[in-house]
Order: sequence, then C-alpha cells, then structure tokens
Amino acid sequence: MNFALILAMACLFTGILWFVDRLVWRKQRGPEAVQPLWLEYTAGLFPVLFLVFFVRSFLFEPFNIPSGSMIPTLRIGDLILVKKYSYGVRLPVVHKKVFDTGLPQRGDVMVFRYPKDESVDYIKRVIGLPGDTVSFINKQITVNGQPIEKKPVGGFLNPGATVPSLAFQESLGGKTYTSLNDPGAGDFLLAEAFPYRENCERVFGGMRCTVPAGHYFVMGDNRDNSADSRIWGFVPERNLVGKAFLIWFNADEIFSGQFSRLGFFE
Repeated sequence: MNFALILAMACLFTGILWFVDRLVWRKQRGPEAVQPLWLEYTAGLFPVLFLVFFVRSFLFEPFNIPSGSMIPTLRIGDLILVKKYSYGVRLPVVHKKVFDTGLPQRGDVMVFRYPKDESVDYIKRVIGLPGDTVSFINKQITVNGQPIEKKPVGGFLNPGATVPSLAFQESLGGKTYTSLNDPGAGDFLLAEAFPYRENCERVFGGMRCTVPAGHYFVMGDNRDNSADSRIWGFVPERNLVGKAFLIWFNADEIFSGQFSRLGFFE
C-alpha cells in the first residue's frame, strides 16, 4: 500500500471540496446555514490532512523497525522519526529532489528505498560515500585504507539466539555506536547481481568495493544478520528518504517500564 499516494489523493479530493465550498456552496447556503454532514467529513478534514501530508512529506516521517538488522541501535518494534529534509527536499510520490539541503555522512543511520524493490523502505548505517573504497575483511571494516575504530564491549544476546554475539563500540564520522559480530556466521558476501557489481571483488577473508559516483555503501549494525550493500549492492542517491534520529516509542519496552532507549541516537 502506497500510503503517500493515498494521502496525496485524499488531500486533493478534500481540498477541491474545501475550496468549492468556500467559493460557491457557502454563499449559496447563506451565512447562517449549517454545513452539510457530508461536507463536514470531507472538506472539513482538508486542513488536518494537508498538515499531516506536509509534515510527513517534507519534515518528519515515522517509521516502524520490522527486523533486527540494526540491533542493538534499533530493535524490532521501535518507532522512530526520520528527518525528510536532511538529504534534500523531494516531491512526495514521485521522489524528485527540488532543493539540496545536505548529503549523507559516514555513520548516519539512513532510510532509503530498497534498490531492488523501491516500494520497500530499508534502514542501514552509511559506511561509504561516493568514491570511497570500503573493505570488509575478517569482520573488520576499512574505509579508504583506514580501519574503523572499534573496541570490544562484551556480548549481546539477539532475540531468539542461544549464543551471544560479540559487541563492539565503533566510531565513524564522529558518531559512536555499538555493532555486533557472530564469529561463526555464514558468508553471503556479494551473493547477488547488482549495478556496478564490477566495482567489487572477493578477497581472502572478505570483500572490497569502490563506491560509484552518486551512490552509497550501507551496512546494518547487526553485521552478520543484515542484508545490505555487502550482498545487494549500492544505494543510489535518488533512493534516499532521510536521516533517522529519534526513537519515540517501543510498546514492549514501555509497558515493561523501560524508557532508557527512548530519545536521540547516533
């Protein structure tokens, strides 16, 4: 279901009725006449629908986290907010950028339309910018020959897992966060065909890619439980949606009295 399209059509329909009512029908009814019920529940909803449409399309959009690929930063059931204007102002539905406001930076948690099915939104962390060379060898990320700083911080038990993952504090682009690795996890690197596949190569212990112009290399923080650029390739600039920055609700945690994760995150 394309909610943006449905909301846009609802705004258009109620907006037409709203304007016609004010320019024509209201004068015909007279100043003391009551607005018909059918207009109250159509044209009367236009201001609210327009406000929701504007905020959701150009300022902030809520998203639900459906998978564990960004654990422990984001967990299943988290409701987050995304700044829609972080990477340019785009027209809703058609996704055409009309104003530049900024570009993704290394370490950003970014929402984008999945390149292989643009009706689906994905969320991952930006690792490589256009022109960067990104390596993932023996669980270590290197960007332009510089290993990402990381230090072990114990373990983390993924939901449904029986053995804890190794947890590391990483620093990238001035942002500090926790990532997970499973030493015994399988290797699915470069498993699919994708545009600019020739920019990537398998190497002993992992892979190496050079990010093409106008594209980004992204990874999930739950490194061995994330389908990301290591498997399906690069994210085109035209697919960017916005920067995730705030966890505002998680029903399971709140109802159990846990509030520590609510708020801003890196």
